[in-house]
Amino acid sequence: MTPRISLAPPTTTLPLPPLESGDRLSRPEFERRYAADPQVKKAELIEGIVYVASPLRFQHHARPHSRLHGWLWTYQIATPKLQLGIEPTVRLDLDNEVQPDIVLLIEPDAGGQTQLSAEDYIEGAPELVVEIAASSAAIDLGRKQQVYRRSGVKEYLVWQSFEQRLDWFTLVDGNYERLQPDSEGMLKSQAFPGLWLNLNALAQGLMPQVLQGLQQGMATPE
Repeated sequence: MTPRISLAPPTTTLPLPPLESGDRLSRPEFERRYAADPQVKKAELIEGIVYVASPLRFQHHARPHSRLHGWLWTYQIATPKLQLGIEPTVRLDLDNEVQPDIVLLIEPDAGGQTQLSAEDYIEGAPELVVEIAASSAAIDLGRKQQVYRRSGVKEYLVWQSFEQRLDWFTLVDGNYERLQPDSEGMLKSQAFPGLWLNLNALAQGLMPQVLQGLQQGMATPE
């Protein structure tokens, strides 16, 4: 057999290829390239395929992101044994490493299903994930949703900024079911007692009403 001949000098260390959408990588190789590419601000590995995020718009990402974070932050500070995070690295399995816009975690000593790695990454499925999507055509409502379902994310919220629409999915017998608002337009978490969301107020950007509805939920006996 003819030996393979390398064109590079024996002492040369070749640079890592840039991280690009569509690359098929293992999780360790994805992490190596991500760490070596300072130009990439956010990238995810979903079913072994790399997705590099585009620059984020204010009205269609940053503003709804801040509103949903404020709603969850208010709930988290009033509820023991919860942790809230923005865009953490989450290792779900060897083919999936994501950076959700927001995660709400139950602490491990309270029965939570995640832990922190030595590198300070989340390992396992967060109990609640929020993603801000441009529209219903985004990957957040396709392949990524299926990964979250299979991994055991209990509740998954997707805000579609162009449609001004929020879908809230809850895991029931291994499948996601869409929560329906009650007669007052309120969505009520099945996994987090008292976590209520006034859907109409959120769609109109009326955050005082959103927080008022949350306070009503947090005042219930459960």
